Amino acid sequence: MPKVGMEPVRRKALVDATLRAVGDRGSLTVTMSEIARHAGVSPALAHHYFGSKEQLVIETIRSLLRQLRADAVAALKAATTPRDRLSAVIRVNFQAHQYAPETVAAWLAFYSEAQRSEEVRRLLVVYARRLNSNLLSSLKQLCPAGAASDIADGAAAMIDGLYLRQGLKSAPVSIESSIALTEGYVQAQLAAVAGSRTPDAAKQPPA
Repeated sequence: MPKVGMEPVRRKALVDATLRAVGDRGSLTVTMSEIARHAGVSPALAHHYFGSKEQLVIETIRSLLRQLRADAVAALKAATTPRDRLSAVIRVNFQAHQYAPETVAAWLAFYSEAQRSEEVRRLLVVYARRLNSNLLSSLKQLCPAGAASDIADGAAAMIDGLYLRQGLKSAPVSIESSIALTEGYVQAQLAAVAGSRTPDAAKQPPA
């Protein structure tokens, strides 16, 4: 019989254990029993709280997304200009707890599962849309809407690509370097847009 008041604690322990177990294994082949052992609870209690491993995986992804959203909200509140807010969004995605090797490995396992699970796919689509929206919100204040959309797509692709490289451990990039690479791309694109809008550029004959 579960102890009264312990459910939130044990549910969080199981979510944290799922993240660790999936990250260590690099796949979702871990069993409910293994996850329960990591969390220090019985498999029966894990099933009592979540019903199935799939539901536990879903809750683990939701937990990651909630944390990412909370971090983004806090970072955006602290930023004062559109450019600062853009940098805040980039930095949030490379925070140490999000960019830890086991967390990155878990993200990659979740993306693989999205090919089979509609609910996992839906959650990852929510993440992608939220990232794009956060980038686009600031970029629209810095350049025309069309360019802003293109730069947001490119920056989001860079962030996802750096996670992929980190997860595969093929020439992993540090947090600082990952931020610098993404910032460099964004700044170069903004500079190119600004240059194309100068009076001198407008006078140039078409190629």
